Amino acid sequence: MKQTMRDMQLTISALDSPLGEMLLVCDDNAQVRALDFADHETHLQRQLRLHYGSQRLTPAVAPGAVTQALRRYFDGQFDALDQIVTATAGTDLQRRVWQALRSIPAGQTNSYGVLARAVGFSDARAAIAIGAANGANPIAIIVPCHRVIASNGELRGYAWGLHRKRWLLEHERAIATPALQLPGF
Repeated sequence: MKQTMRDMQLTISALDSPLGEMLLVCDDNAQVRALDFADHETHLQRQLRLHYGSQRLTPAVAPGAVTQALRRYFDGQFDALDQIVTATAGTDLQRRVWQALRSIPAGQTNSYGVLARAVGFSDARAAIAIGAANGANPIAIIVPCHRVIASNGELRGYAWGLHRKRWLLEHERAIATPALQLPGF
């Protein structure tokens, strides 16, 4: 029998990171549902209500595989996040954008327009819808929305602050990388 969102149990864990304390929300199958910064807890709560309705978050120890992967990422092993299983309840467009984001390799960036084309839009104006879907991403770092920049190379919009976006891109050495095509698209 398929589990409904009403039956789902969500846990919350606090994790340390070089960018500040993070809040990790997982379901009872250890799939990451949200990863946010503690100083943006209001954003986290809003996203969870939007996607899952009224849910009780139970404090728990974070799944070891997730914490170890995040630790390895911050230590410079960028592909460590590739094996983390995520699950989100966004719209079809949002989920397509979030999946495409995971295809952008560390150390590279894409523009909103390139991302729009990667998910099937031919009109450059779709970049606005892509930007909105990107901004609604509930899973920081693992779903790397920080790798999307303006077509002119400017850093724009990051739900968790441009200082964090800049740090992540510098950590991945992508700050000056030009927008590239997504692999496989």
